[in-house]
Amino acid sequence: MTPERESALRERPQLAPDVQVHEPIADDAPWVVQRGSQQYIRVGADMARLLRALDGERDRPGLVDTLGAPWTEEAVERAVESLRKMRLLEDGQPHRSGNTWFKFVPPLTFQFTVVKPERMLAALVPLLRLVANRGGAVLAAVLALGGVLSLAFQAPQLRHALGAPLPLGVLFGVACASVVATALHEMGHGAVLTHHGGRPSRMGVMLFYLTPAFFCDVSDGWRLPHREQRVQVALAGVVTQMVIAGSVALGASVVGAASGESGLRDGMLVFAVSTYVTGLLNLLPLVKLDGYIALMTHLDISHLRDRTMTDARRFLAKVLFGGRYVRELPALRWSVPFGLASMLFPVYLIATAFTLWLDILQGIGLIGATLVLVGVAYLAYRLFNGARLLVREARAAGARMWRVCVVALVVTAGAGATLTTVTVPYTVTGGYVVEDGRATLVLSDAADLDAVTPGTQVTLYRRGMVTRTETGTATVGQGPAEKDVAPLSAFVPVREGDSLPVPAVRLPLSVTAKAPDDSIGTARVAAGDRSLGEWLYLSYIAPAAR
Repeated sequence: MTPERESALRERPQLAPDVQVHEPIADDAPWVVQRGSQQYIRVGADMARLLRALDGERDRPGLVDTLGAPWTEEAVERAVESLRKMRLLEDGQPHRSGNTWFKFVPPLTFQFTVVKPERMLAALVPLLRLVANRGGAVLAAVLALGGVLSLAFQAPQLRHALGAPLPLGVLFGVACASVVATALHEMGHGAVLTHHGGRPSRMGVMLFYLTPAFFCDVSDGWRLPHREQRVQVALAGVVTQMVIAGSVALGASVVGAASGESGLRDGMLVFAVSTYVTGLLNLLPLVKLDGYIALMTHLDISHLRDRTMTDARRFLAKVLFGGRYVRELPALRWSVPFGLASMLFPVYLIATAFTLWLDILQGIGLIGATLVLVGVAYLAYRLFNGARLLVREARAAGARMWRVCVVALVVTAGAGATLTTVTVPYTVTGGYVVEDGRATLVLSDAADLDAVTPGTQVTLYRRGMVTRTETGTATVGQGPAEKDVAPLSAFVPVREGDSLPVPAVRLPLSVTAKAPDDSIGTARVAAGDRSLGEWLYLSYIAPAAR
């Protein structure tokens, strides 16, 4: 940019090309400034008049003449400098056309826009008006709660569906239905926003922490005049999910009454439970999902989670390192505990997911072990980044460097002592196969064969997608490990896996009681106790290197 151009922009400021000023959509709605496709800022009527007057033709006196009271040249100067810091003004730099089809959202979300849903959802507004009333709310509650009662009455069938291998076709159907339910969840957000007069800008697919999902951009909800409307937009997806789950659960009872036990009924039960669970997880306000958005809009505090986590970091920094800190949300008494919980809860979620799926991931060999390693690497990154931010807060608050170093040494020593002195049981996950009355232990190529020795205790299970049931015990027999193949069902709970061979290592098993009823299932080898550090390495890191 030439000095002449820079001087002209400072003398006669104008809005940046990607900035829009939206008029109120209702009498009591705010003026809203939009920057790009994501950032929305609510402003007063006087500031909106100034923004609309920044066309690059008027200098400060000209702006004052145009705007009148309460604007003065000093007030205009302060406002213009503030707008420049917020990057709302033209800076003379070349502007790249915004890529609306792809967006990266830190720390680990990739969004790919598939459709601009405004017209499609506008066509659904008449239908939404038919159900957006007290009668529709009662019907939704009846379906959601009725589904829960239906699952309770079908408890024996539900335990079987969650704890036994399912046909591959049923699993595929559940996966497809889950995709459709997730898409309807996102359309629910957009439809309610459209009903209230907003405009959903984008809808598509995303990788949310490397997990496929859908999204619908309802940032335009900040233009709505009432916080109750914004809360309704945030919760519309969960309500949609609960209605779908309840309807399918009630349908499963009808299918059961008509045809008895069937794969279709099992699939409907698994889908209903998974949809209820994901809906409830969406309500949790400790991660950036629908429950958090609803809480943030109800309190009318932007960036609530980030600001409470900042307060929590400053609290920890003050306790550990000393210094003087200013709270982001001093009026919010529960800011610090909420921020601490928001820091820890994602770690708890990932640890719970590992607990549920680690056996299956390790059982499928190198691919599963690599996925586990990626998850561990991400957790390590979050831990490192959290420590870095904590130290930065402390240094900015005047904490002494010697105290930071002492605390770091104490924490490192404590972690090292915990990793080396605390012991935990170590197990090796695999499967078993019974052929011609002879039992065999089968392990993936990523399993720790050195820990599996003759005489080691083995527990046999029937494994479902969620739960497992012990079916027998055995010990590792005498004999060498042999590279061979094993049915996929020994590692992944699918029925058709019996006829799908995968590479495996076989070892003899000696069943200590009667043979299990199932000829194929999962197995866990009790390999003794290990220090916590060794256990973490052997369980989560070493399998990817074998």
